[in-house]
Amino acid sequence: MKSRVRLPRSPKILIGLFLLLFFVVLAVIGPWIAPQDPSAAGTDLLAGPSAAHWLGTTQSGQDVFSQLLVGARSTVFIGFLAGAIATVLSVLVGVTAGYLGGLTDDILSMITNVFLVVPALPLLIVLTAYLPRGTSANPLVIALIVSLTGWAWGARVLRAQTLSMRRRDYVDSARIIGERRLRIIGFEILPNLTAIVASSFLFTVLYAIGTFVALAFLGVVDVSHWSWGVMLFWAESQNAPQVGAWWWFIPPGLAIALLGTSLALVNFGIDEFINPRLRAAGLSRKAARRAGVPRRVRLGLTPVLSGGKR
Repeated sequence: MKSRVRLPRSPKILIGLFLLLFFVVLAVIGPWIAPQDPSAAGTDLLAGPSAAHWLGTTQSGQDVFSQLLVGARSTVFIGFLAGAIATVLSVLVGVTAGYLGGLTDDILSMITNVFLVVPALPLLIVLTAYLPRGTSANPLVIALIVSLTGWAWGARVLRAQTLSMRRRDYVDSARIIGERRLRIIGFEILPNLTAIVASSFLFTVLYAIGTFVALAFLGVVDVSHWSWGVMLFWAESQNAPQVGAWWWFIPPGLAIALLGTSLALVNFGIDEFINPRLRAAGLSRKAARRAGVPRRVRLGLTPVLSGGKR
């Protein structure tokens, strides 16, 4: 029987991928295509959108469009970097605890539970306040601090999945023939957790972006380095909502919302591969009938895509 991999066809997934690619490209080229220096003051004070300033100006005459382009890089970069660090931590802790079990599992699970119940934002504010002068503008330092509170949920999920997989036949076979633990984890267990790791990574990135924006909005990080959260900080501190300068705070807020939406939509596509019940979501009625997937799922039954023609 010849099997064939079916890629997601849902418009939600395609829109999510397009938006995510757009923001990644914007983060790369944003500072290069910014028409002005985002920190340079001008003569047009608190002016609305115009041909000279596409998104208007701030109370100091700074170009909001340039701030949006320059701020995209730090916002996206710190979000993805913190998400990657937190995902590595969650894989190391969760898979190790689930596979080894015993005392190791108890200790790692206790550490995970502690980070799950500790209030994240107050802890991050305290940690950031004790940073040496100048390091609060270092993207790597900020990403490390944000990832410190973002790994526990993914580790919990991966531990549960590893517990259900460590007694599978192929894992037992690898253990019987003398394979080392690291090889069993790396070549037998982790490949079967790829979709869950990817889903955890996307939601961790979403958490990291939201946390970084919150820290910048509160003025905890260095507000002289532009990001979308810093734009919201200055807009709030200069009473932009009260004076009706909507062009100052709506663009960064909308960009943050669209970036979060793109991550959620891409994660929906990953869920389609994890959960067979969702695989018919992106298919038309005719395509679903051709693939052998019922559009209305009967309770207790799981639809499975046809593997191909015999």
